[in-house]
Amino acid sequence: MEQQPAAPAPDGPVGAIETVFRMESPRVIAGVARIVRDVGIAEELAQDALVAALEQWPRDGVPDNPGAWLMAAAKHRAIDLVRRRERYTRKLEEVGRDLEAAPYHVDVPSDPDDIDDDLLRLVFTACHPVLSAESRIALTLRLLGGLTTAEIARAFLVPEATVAQRIVRAKRTLATKAVAFEVPYGPEREARLGSVLEVIYLVFNEGYAATAGDDLLRPALCEDALRLARVLAELMPKEPEVHGLAALLEFQASRTAARTGPDGGPVLLKDQNRARWNRLLIARGIAALGRADTVSPKLSASPPLSTSLERGDPHEQGGLPSRAPGPYVLQAAIAACHALAHTYEETDWARIATLYGLLAARSPSPVVELNRAVAVSMAEGPGPALEIVDRLAAEPALGGYHLLPSVRGDLLARLGRTAEARAEFVRAAALARNERERELLTARAEDCR
Repeated sequence: MEQQPAAPAPDGPVGAIETVFRMESPRVIAGVARIVRDVGIAEELAQDALVAALEQWPRDGVPDNPGAWLMAAAKHRAIDLVRRRERYTRKLEEVGRDLEAAPYHVDVPSDPDDIDDDLLRLVFTACHPVLSAESRIALTLRLLGGLTTAEIARAFLVPEATVAQRIVRAKRTLATKAVAFEVPYGPEREARLGSVLEVIYLVFNEGYAATAGDDLLRPALCEDALRLARVLAELMPKEPEVHGLAALLEFQASRTAARTGPDGGPVLLKDQNRARWNRLLIARGIAALGRADTVSPKLSASPPLSTSLERGDPHEQGGLPSRAPGPYVLQAAIAACHALAHTYEETDWARIATLYGLLAARSPSPVVELNRAVAVSMAEGPGPALEIVDRLAAEPALGGYHLLPSVRGDLLARLGRTAEARAEFVRAAALARNERERELLTARAEDCR
């Protein structure tokens, strides 16, 4: 039998191309979209730049600044495309000549309310109201996060074919409607903000707990999402939900180093070394949560949410302002409870269960209810929590969600029903698509023997 050629080394040219493109593709697409004003074409031109890199880098070596190389290659193709289209002659005069002379020039915002960030322009364009809410999020996850249709489908708990159709139709709609590649102003920006926040949240979640593959974490996605959340918080200081999302991501990112062991396997929250939690990020989260509370409208006086959490004040209204905050502020408050507990045993599970109850009332979701069941199990015991989980068994959206049998298995194990628990862990492992999660669930099933 003829011997197959050896696979390229991870640090070779091909490995470098794959790594750089995964990290830089959102910025390349966003930069090119500003020129061609079509996100579908921009994605194609970014792929063309990738093909050029695959042809040249193995021969000539990896450039000193591979991200800039990909951006330049894609932008030159974009300029060539503009030149070939007569209807873009005027655009060529305004943009093409300047880009050739200074391809990395950054325009100075003409208005103090302008957001001069190509990635944010890409997000707001993909979140245009001509698209359905589902299509906006799916398209932006594809373009900004570089996620596959399978990964997006997993995040939405819908079939892959559905996501693929949404993305194709979304690109076609943006092109036929000639949607401007810009960050809108005033009421239009506010109307699109909810979708933008959800996109950033889902991108971070995919990096924080990868849907599929061999690695639990995809740090580049977390970093991009956190950066965008911080930029939004600076540019939209009067929006409490923007600060709430920023706080939530700061808290979640603070635990990254402790979430995996030396072998890359996941470490459960109760087993994490809290000395490895990033105290700077936790402090940033507390500050962002305080800003969210400051700009939230209040019907009556109440202590600031971040202050009451830090002091450990009584649980009245969950430590919340009298007017219930939005979902991101509530999730940030839950994350703060974890961040401020010195040990797993000291966690204020009763407050977390209360916060999840408010979140379920504010944004009903079977996933929120599943998380509430976990908090209830810690505050009141596994019995009451199992009743909540059993009611969720009939939810169609959770039919293929591996965390449902995983949580149920944990509750059954704590109740001493080990045979049933093992069956649930086996089922959860079969549903998990991330190799690290599958290994953990398989090990838990074996422990139930």
